[in-house]
Amino acid sequence: MPRDTASIVTRHQPRATSRPAWPPERRLLAWLHRMAGSPSIRLQLWDQSSTGPDQAAYTVTIADRGALYQLLRSPNMAFGDLYASGRITVSGALDEFLIHLYPSLAKGATLQPPWLARLWRDPAREGASEQDARLNIHHHYDLGNSFYRLWLDEAAMQYTCAYYEQPEYSLEQAQLAKLEHVCRKLCLKPGQTVVEAGCGWGGLARYMARYCGVRVKAFNISPEQIRWARERAQQEGVADQVEYIEDDYRNIGSGVRPMTRCDAFVSVGMLEHVGPANYPSLGQAINRVLKPEGIGLIHTIGRNRPAPVNGWIEKRIFPGCHVPGPVELMRLFEQSDFSVLDMENLRLHYARTLRHWRERFLAHREQVRADYDDTFVRAWDLYLAGSVAGFTTGTMQLFQVVFAPAASNRIPHNRHHMYRQSALAAGGKGSEKETAVAS
Repeated sequence: MPRDTASIVTRHQPRATSRPAWPPERRLLAWLHRMAGSPSIRLQLWDQSSTGPDQAAYTVTIADRGALYQLLRSPNMAFGDLYASGRITVSGALDEFLIHLYPSLAKGATLQPPWLARLWRDPAREGASEQDARLNIHHHYDLGNSFYRLWLDEAAMQYTCAYYEQPEYSLEQAQLAKLEHVCRKLCLKPGQTVVEAGCGWGGLARYMARYCGVRVKAFNISPEQIRWARERAQQEGVADQVEYIEDDYRNIGSGVRPMTRCDAFVSVGMLEHVGPANYPSLGQAINRVLKPEGIGLIHTIGRNRPAPVNGWIEKRIFPGCHVPGPVELMRLFEQSDFSVLDMENLRLHYARTLRHWRERFLAHREQVRADYDDTFVRAWDLYLAGSVAGFTTGTMQLFQVVFAPAASNRIPHNRHHMYRQSALAAGGKGSEKETAVAS
């Protein structure tokens, strides 16, 4: 069990409350409802006293007096902890409740007094040291490959946004389409070399090697993921084309990790762990290894304007996470003298990906509960449902940026290479690529 999720169990046990709520507590509940933007939901206390519309579609019940005061002191952090421990319950579908709630929270943020806004913090903005980055990755990604296998796609174990090129795609088909989409944007050709930063379970590297005929050096600091990736490369017969390296992105191409220059650089789902203060270090690493005529792609969660990550997510689920706004993201390319060639927003693709993940997670909840506990199940369900809501309502975005060294003239002249119909979209049942995903 991750260290901070485990601590919820001991610190937040439900307490029996027999005394009715006091009048000041009912007024505080009404104030809390206003600070949340007066959403059309009911907030209910342990004695059934409540605030909000009588016919609200959703009711949030606070089980005890201590839970109310925790919520008042730190609503952002406490809601997640209290929900995970069962001291807050929500009637109705959790993801739909959060989709309903998020626009009101955005409106409520404008009503909050300045002193309350100052309680927000964004430690991830400063970026993690190499040692802290390893701890952060261990916290989230080293929960065990068997856990992620329950609900990610079967073959590539992609823990990033899929690409639903056709609306009827399964998760497996959409993740395969995402890998193909990335490869097209990089204009890969047989015999080229690629460097990947933050390779996860290695699915993209294996795909590039197998279907594009390239050689890949893929970096990651999660031992669990690296072991899985190396085993799969052997099984798929591409171990001679893909080298998985357990090392930090800051060491790519340095004296610690020298290498010849590559034709393409790619990073899918790692930038969230870098932090703006470390963007220059990432840019330097790319400049060290990318050929002057090379091409690169960054795929990252983002948002429309800078703001801290939800405090509970940052503390309990994704420590060290920062998602950039477009201006922050562009500074990475400005500071490193890269030209941005293309930027695509796949927000709704991620909302659908997350729905698929959550469906599979909930289908295996009893196994997850047996391996961890009920608090862990509720915490991860909240995280997945909240992510569905974030991408559905536009609170979160998903950016893919294609870039090249500023002086390079070997760049695509149009987008035809990106949007030709894939074998899957053409109904290519039984194709080699589709078979690989299903295997």
